[in-house]
Amino acid sequence: MADEVVASLPTESGVEQSMLRWLQDLPGLHQWTVHGLDSGEGAAALDREYGRGKGEVVYWDLLREKLIEINEPVNEGNVDRLLNSLRRDFDEAELMAGNQHLQRLLRRGKKFNAKHGNGTKKPVYVRLIDFDRPERNSFVAVNQMRFVRGASVRPDVTLLVNGLPLVHMEIKSLAQDNDWTDATSDLRDYEEAVPRLFFPTLLNVAADTQSFRYGAVGAKPGFYFPWSKAPLKYQDENNLKQATQALLNPRTLLDIALNYVFYEEKEGGTAKIVPRHMQYYAVRRLLQRIREGEKKRGLIWHTQGSGKSFAMLYAAKNLLERSVLGNPQIFLIVDTDKLATQMGNTLSAIGFERSVVAKSIDHLGRLIEQGQSQLVLTTIQKFQDVATAQQGNDEVVVMADEAHRFMERRLGNNLEAAMPEAYHFGFTGTPVHEGESDVARSTFRNYCPDGEPPLHHYSIRDGIEDEVILPVYFTLRHEAEWDVDEAAMDEAFDLELGHLSEEEKMKVVREALTPTDLGEFDSRIEVYAGEVIDHYEKQVEPNGWKGMVVAPSRKSAALYGTKLRERRPDGDVEVLYTEGDGDEKLLSQFHTTSEERDDIISRFKDEAQPKLLVVHNMLLTGFDAPVLKTMYLDRRLKDHTLLQAIARTNRPADGKTNGEIVDFQGVFENLDAALSYDAETRDFAAQDKDRLFEDFEEQLEKMWSLFEGVPRTDRQEAVSEALARVSKHPQKREFKRGFKRLQDLYESLSPDGRLSEEEVERKYQWLSHIWVAFRRQGGTVEPENEVRQKTREIVEKHVDVTGVKEDFPIYKVGEEHLEAIEEQEPAAQASSIAHAVKAHVRPRVDQNPRYEALSERVQEVLHQWQTKNMSDPEAVEALRQVERDVLDVEATAEEKGLGEAVHALFALLEGDYGLSEEDAGPLAKSVADRIEMEVDTSYPGWQRNEKARKAIKQEIMRALINEGETDLIKAGFPEEALSYIIANYTDGRST
Repeated sequence: MADEVVASLPTESGVEQSMLRWLQDLPGLHQWTVHGLDSGEGAAALDREYGRGKGEVVYWDLLREKLIEINEPVNEGNVDRLLNSLRRDFDEAELMAGNQHLQRLLRRGKKFNAKHGNGTKKPVYVRLIDFDRPERNSFVAVNQMRFVRGASVRPDVTLLVNGLPLVHMEIKSLAQDNDWTDATSDLRDYEEAVPRLFFPTLLNVAADTQSFRYGAVGAKPGFYFPWSKAPLKYQDENNLKQATQALLNPRTLLDIALNYVFYEEKEGGTAKIVPRHMQYYAVRRLLQRIREGEKKRGLIWHTQGSGKSFAMLYAAKNLLERSVLGNPQIFLIVDTDKLATQMGNTLSAIGFERSVVAKSIDHLGRLIEQGQSQLVLTTIQKFQDVATAQQGNDEVVVMADEAHRFMERRLGNNLEAAMPEAYHFGFTGTPVHEGESDVARSTFRNYCPDGEPPLHHYSIRDGIEDEVILPVYFTLRHEAEWDVDEAAMDEAFDLELGHLSEEEKMKVVREALTPTDLGEFDSRIEVYAGEVIDHYEKQVEPNGWKGMVVAPSRKSAALYGTKLRERRPDGDVEVLYTEGDGDEKLLSQFHTTSEERDDIISRFKDEAQPKLLVVHNMLLTGFDAPVLKTMYLDRRLKDHTLLQAIARTNRPADGKTNGEIVDFQGVFENLDAALSYDAETRDFAAQDKDRLFEDFEEQLEKMWSLFEGVPRTDRQEAVSEALARVSKHPQKREFKRGFKRLQDLYESLSPDGRLSEEEVERKYQWLSHIWVAFRRQGGTVEPENEVRQKTREIVEKHVDVTGVKEDFPIYKVGEEHLEAIEEQEPAAQASSIAHAVKAHVRPRVDQNPRYEALSERVQEVLHQWQTKNMSDPEAVEALRQVERDVLDVEATAEEKGLGEAVHALFALLEGDYGLSEEDAGPLAKSVADRIEMEVDTSYPGWQRNEKARKAIKQEIMRALINEGETDLIKAGFPEEALSYIIANYTDGRST
């Protein structure tokens, strides 16, 4: 069975060959000419045909042919002068600057002084690619295109248009224990090593046996996305084939290159932006509707977090730059000044040239009357006094962002009246459907003529499957226990309302005591603030995430803020709500200015504090903070407002597996109603704990079945047999990935009494035990952000270090161990010592360079022994010496009084950088002292915080400068030292 599984997973070269064949066999008119099918290096053949040297990015002779063919002013007499000019365009040193420059040339052409028939020279723009007539271009796909300039790289597949590399692809195979994330890492390395290779490149592709991801040049792994949808002619049951053909067909690539690329200026540099599939296909449907001209409305329904803002900007760009309409005026409408500011900043950052922001009602009126062909950004509120029938352009397109939020009669009517002949498109993640009556609000009735479906729909389910958003789990905490003194309450009612009948009394109570009033009871807030603290400190904070409390009123928000601040360190809790006239002291203590609120929100997103936000009506829409994991929902939201709130927690982040709603009000019962118009997504919008527990049980049984036939005990023989079962692929890969999935589910469920049921707990304990042994033996220590807090708790409880030592005596390293194995046969002695040293050294390899050297010595001895180049007694003696050296490393550190971090730096300086013992010791101590004093490593998740890592590196360099050891900076010591410092500070400070 195992052999069948392995056989079904092709190697990297097998995937590469499949993708080349799919590119060659594209349906339609435009296909790729493929070099490299069934051969090692297809690019080598093309190199010979066109004389490309390994240091050249472009096939210049091929480009030469195409320039003459597609440009009338270019001929044999002047083409070489043009090529020489183009070569100089590769002189940029920096990746994004070079890419932006070359991409502009691809889209707009190269300015060139060409000689005309009358002997005069006139500047023309020479096309490098013919976008109007794609059939005139050369489309070539090659594998293994080598590029050598300072460094040597070789992408697996490269797609060339007229000899220019438009796409680079890196391919991995699950059968070889690599996946698409490894491919993105390789691509990033290539970009850093040889940036000029990527100057003409539109996008990169990272793929493996089952997955296809693409990203813009310069994109980090988190910005590589799937292309999971396709037009009918490209649809295929093989998702990898479908994505390859749907995205990488020549017509789509050229369309994206010409019409769907932005460069955004951000803090830290320029980012290239290419469309996601839902944005691309939505814009195409919008353009098609306008071309057809029969209907003037349409709805783009894309779930929160899928990039609707850029979908609108892509639509505006295409309308203004293509001949869909003659000379259109585009209006992009939002409903708050804050959103207008955000969108205005985006327009500025991407350099959207033909755009203007309406500054006032009068300014908007003038823009409507003038009708200039451009993008106009405005708020809906500015239509309140705009005159009717002002439309000065016959070709107006209105795009409304989150249109459901401003379908109030007057403003909506004013918009319609001001531009009666306009096209209207609504973009929303949460359409409103309040009923079928004439007065009920309905996004569908407003934007879907004749009851048609949305023009384009990207559902919550789609977003989760594409990993654009995360699933959200609900934890119900809504049934409070009330202790009521009925007798005293009845007496008080009789005193106040004794003159009323019982029916009249109940009516007064019902009208006076609303759910909001109950929500403001001090005793209730006291209890639920305790619930927030308990859950946050146990489930959220240990993993480095943050939380938000949504209160039912401003007063209750102030009460929450007061009580939470009493239980948390200064700066951890901030409260945000609008200021009211005459607010009492309880409320006024949390008043903030607009600037202060912006600062709080910025720090919540990017800094350690605050960790908890308390809000009433703020930040429930349009707030994007991936660090927000858990919302404590104490407000009865429903319909689209509930979906908007849920979406605040579903933004992906490294190590985050889901969002969570801790429900204090029982709003989960409203979820079906909120999703009633989209039954398909109901199960994916938010999953309750029963559904989550079913997933956990399924995964638990899947992992359990891996060890069928293995005794499920903690005896050494049983554990060894279990480890042998998962020592080779595919079982090794299945256990490695499957147990991490089990960890994620366990973390999301806890606390849950069902996890403590005897059968569940017994299985999870045993699997956790095997996982610890698997990691120790295999050296598969996971990054800090992948080790889940809940699993750490159960491991510490049931499989702590002492327990492992008792079950695995081979993990004990010491003189007593050497004595204990004296009676064994030499072969058994060698095996025991080797296991002991590996078990002791491997978890420490990242913590000290001397352990790395010792680990390599063990491997070398074992290799010599297993290949019969060393006898059993010789192997025993060699391994004994290694074991004694291990003890010496630790004894030396103890003797010198060095902590783990200082000792690691000392060993690095003395061993790898050749410093004397007298110089290495003080320098190591100086580096550690500076970090101890200047860098905060006390909060969870600091190891993956870029600011913390940068601060550590800066302190290392300052220490080296102060000690006069600047040569060590050039030699790369700060980078190596950083990794050892992080490894030795995993549980707080360690000097």
